[in-house]
Amino acid sequence: MQSGKIVLWCYLIWYLTTVYFHFDPAPQIWINALGISAIIGFALMLSVSAGGGFWQNFRLFMMPFGVSSFSALIKGKSFVFIFSPVLNELFVSASLCVGFVAIVLLFRHKYRAVNVGMK
Repeated sequence: MQSGKIVLWCYLIWYLTTVYFHFDPAPQIWINALGISAIIGFALMLSVSAGGGFWQNFRLFMMPFGVSSFSALIKGKSFVFIFSPVLNELFVSASLCVGFVAIVLLFRHKYRAVNVGMK
């Protein structure tokens, strides 16, 4: 897995942790997020080279959805940048990201060891 994709997965982990702690079932948040996702996702698709495949296109729509819904969920909750003022939430988000990166690095190491052994 490329370093850029690891960062993107950490963004998703951080986002999902925030949604878990601050979920708001108000349909307006999610409908607005879908609308922004469609508009910005389509614009991003037009701006990248052809042949990106399903996952690249999915990410182009997921990113604006995540940004807009994240903004709505943390509004008025004293977040600093993307960081919750609640230490437990910070710990959970950071721990999940660190755990994910550790797993990726472990698999990378094992994959390289297997490939070296095959030569």
